[in-house]
Amino acid sequence: MAATAAESTPLIEAFHQALLSRYHNPCSYVSNPPECKRRASVAVIFRVRPEYHHLPQSPAIVTDKSASASQQLEEFFAQDWVQHGDPELLFIKRASRVGDRWTGHVALPGGKRDPEDADDKATAVREAWEEIGLDLTTENLIFVGNLPERVVTTSFGSVPTASLMVLCPFIFLLTSSNTPALTLQPTEVASTHWVSLRALLSPSMRSVEHVNVSDRYAKQNMLIRLGGSRWMTGMMEFSALSLLPTESLYCSSVPGFLPESSTHQKTIFQRLNPWAARGRQQLGPYGDKSRQLLLWGLTLGIMADFLDMLPPYNAVELWRPPTFTAPDLRILVSLFTYSIRKRNETKVKAARRPSQTAVDDSTMALSVDEHASRDHVSHRGDSADDGHQYATAILLQGYYDRLRLSIAVFTAWRLALGSAGVYYAWKMLRRR
Repeated sequence: MAATAAESTPLIEAFHQALLSRYHNPCSYVSNPPECKRRASVAVIFRVRPEYHHLPQSPAIVTDKSASASQQLEEFFAQDWVQHGDPELLFIKRASRVGDRWTGHVALPGGKRDPEDADDKATAVREAWEEIGLDLTTENLIFVGNLPERVVTTSFGSVPTASLMVLCPFIFLLTSSNTPALTLQPTEVASTHWVSLRALLSPSMRSVEHVNVSDRYAKQNMLIRLGGSRWMTGMMEFSALSLLPTESLYCSSVPGFLPESSTHQKTIFQRLNPWAARGRQQLGPYGDKSRQLLLWGLTLGIMADFLDMLPPYNAVELWRPPTFTAPDLRILVSLFTYSIRKRNETKVKAARRPSQTAVDDSTMALSVDEHASRDHVSHRGDSADDGHQYATAILLQGYYDRLRLSIAVFTAWRLALGSAGVYYAWKMLRRR
């Protein structure tokens, strides 16, 4: 326990400074790109869990709402139980729904903006209340500020072809040592999970998520489409964090919470192909409760920049660009993207800009250059920096162009190898 307290003290101090930095340096407002009207907001909700030997004298800390957020934060972090506490972040596991692009993902409470919402922050507040029953306007809560707003696009190339929305993250801090009871909306949220920032920052919790992305290549050229089939490329691999919750709440009354009894026997194909068996586990209206919680994709990318402000200050460095599980394709991707990755890593270290790691199997959330026009966001084609007019693509700048090239070369290699195998087999048969 003493070691835990020692670890928490410098983390608490850095956490305090990171929140102050977000308050004093608000991120710019991002206008919608042309022909994209949707906006969405998420709530980044923090709390501090008391340590056993430093329990608070009072369970509720009422902050002076007339004071600035900076003053409220100073008052909160000056308390002994907070200085020895463990900061935590609230995640949700989205309910599994047909047609939902992020079905079953670990995410942050939030959703799309309604016409009745006064602004993007109001959207985050409303969605948190509707999805998890948490009121973000109470006196036991501090609104800190925001994280970089991002344009979510379906394209991974040099020119985005379809912008889905502008995503706006807002930071809130609970000041009570007793967290209000949550009420989950079963059609939206399967479960909620409080996770220690120490776990999010630990290299031992780094993991990967494997996703079948063969459908993404359906509209590509023939060579890419053939090479993108799952039996050739395997699964696509994304950086992830394995979550170790300190407290979880599940929708226990909804279908799918309890596993169905089944005498179903695995087929020979399922026995030989672990991905098939894993895919079957994800079936069900609200996901598999026992499945490992993995934070990846857009939510991991959005949080990466904030986590990078905390010791050991390497959250972005531990992130790895997407690749594939097929060994020969993996080698090709590594070779073809080596120069791109090194160049982009250098830019990230020099610029300290949003990291552009918010990416999953079908979407990418691009942070917007704050020097770009706020009146509108426009697109352009390839340029000298292979970027976007409205975005500073850093870690993934040009990466997916090289990835597609790798798949094309991989397909040609596999076809040549297969053709050579067929030819020599035919020659052997003729000799016999």
